[in-house]
Amino acid sequence: MSGGVDSSAAAVLLKRQGYEVIGLFMRSGAAEDYACDTGTAALPVVAAKPHQQGCCSAVDAADARRVADALDIPFHALNFQDAFGRIKDYFADEYFAGRTPNPCVMCNNWLKFGRLWEFAQQVGADGIASGHYAQIAEVNGQPALVRGRDPLKDQSYVLFGIARPLLERIVFPVGSFTKPEIRALAAEAGLRVAEKPDSQEICFVPDNDYVGFLQRHRGVSETAGEFVDPTGRVLGQHPGYERFTIGQRKGLGITFGEPRFVIRIEPETRRVVLGTKDDLACAALEANRLNWLIDDVPRSFTCLAQIRYQHTAAAADVEILEHPGEPRGVSPRVIVRFHAPQYGVAPGQAVVLYDGDRVLGGGWIARGLPERGA
Repeated sequence: MSGGVDSSAAAVLLKRQGYEVIGLFMRSGAAEDYACDTGTAALPVVAAKPHQQGCCSAVDAADARRVADALDIPFHALNFQDAFGRIKDYFADEYFAGRTPNPCVMCNNWLKFGRLWEFAQQVGADGIASGHYAQIAEVNGQPALVRGRDPLKDQSYVLFGIARPLLERIVFPVGSFTKPEIRALAAEAGLRVAEKPDSQEICFVPDNDYVGFLQRHRGVSETAGEFVDPTGRVLGQHPGYERFTIGQRKGLGITFGEPRFVIRIEPETRRVVLGTKDDLACAALEANRLNWLIDDVPRSFTCLAQIRYQHTAAAADVEILEHPGEPRGVSPRVIVRFHAPQYGVAPGQAVVLYDGDRVLGGGWIARGLPERGA
């Protein structure tokens, strides 16, 4: 329970459905200042706002406890300081490797549906519920992860990494509602969080200054370098390559006669490559570290591919590249070839594959490819 409206409404709905509910609040341990949200169904209840990369503060912890008291459910605040340290390391490592991290996906994988589930089982939980806007549906007699009903709030993208056997243990109470409906439900239940604004910051970067966090966490100072064009011609200087992401146009600190975008980051040379929108286009991408949520993954298939949280999934052909000797279906990498070029394909972000609204699986983008046949 994050102290926000989504997890609070999830707890209300679970109580009404007859579940025995226990609320859990996940604390980062950073001077007891911040915490991340999470939850469980037949026990720990959690909510999350991963698409907004928000988690709760100490004030939110108090809000969560008040909601639990109002619903007459047990409430526990868990200190996951060591686990949050792992996420902070991942976040910093990705940026200094020239990639764009997604800490909310990793938090779901490692903590909310990882460490938290381990704790829940120790206290006899039968399942996990969270305030994510997603749904579990039955397809051919098997549980499947599908998009939430509200297209503006759908969070299935950040849940692709859930272990498939866990799907039968998950409940997403708010997934069949729109956000306005959830706020109205919380108000009707008399919860003071009904109109509480959604958090916008990363839980361990509450001031939104992620560059400052990187410097404090890693203390790396030699990251300044050159802006160059695709041919290597020097265009100017930048203060640090970790300040930029693929597709970025604003905040470059350098002007041109036409819009320029970050199309590549080279940490080994500390160069940031700028190009036109045409240079940004990718016909395909390569991804690795796949997680599949379906049986019998075909060697090739057509689907919809989503390359970031706010990206509209695009039609694509997927080819699984298996290494000799690997068991069938164990895929170290895939090539995703788009039917139309996509912009802002960023290494380090996730590519999630859909059949309509159903999540088939996903992986982590290793590189964008300019040619479909690459």
